[in-house]
Amino acid sequence: MPTAREARNKATFRRLRDAVHTGDLETVSKAIDESVAPDLLFHAPVPMGATGAQALKRVWEALLRAFPDLRVEIEDEIAEGDKVVFRNTVTGTHQGEYHLPATGRPVRYQEIFVLRFADGRVAEVWGVVDVLTQMRQLGMVPGGPS
Repeated sequence: MPTAREARNKATFRRLRDAVHTGDLETVSKAIDESVAPDLLFHAPVPMGATGAQALKRVWEALLRAFPDLRVEIEDEIAEGDKVVFRNTVTGTHQGEYHLPATGRPVRYQEIFVLRFADGRVAEVWGVVDVLTQMRQLGMVPGGPS
């Protein structure tokens, strides 16, 4: 049975995910401000020229502009202590600029994120995203849709 802290931490991620599902950048930005430490440590390739919570906002801005119908479905979640691990399936339709002009192609790929919480906020993130599958589905690398 998860502790109250573990349950609260899982709920925090779900609120962020629910904000993303609105497709509204202002809602996403507000959810990040409420749930993420401003000095967030982000251990994933984010070539956005920003750090902390601002980097996370830019990531979601780029993704939602490219995939306005983006959905993050939680497949597994594991909480222990101050960390929560999420394995997600991400789906969307490439309708805006994302490394190349919009293709109209659907994407479906997996990702795993480990979030460390401090004082009820996301303080650190490690992410592994199946970018190769995403790139194949968009026609950016050989191999076709997978």
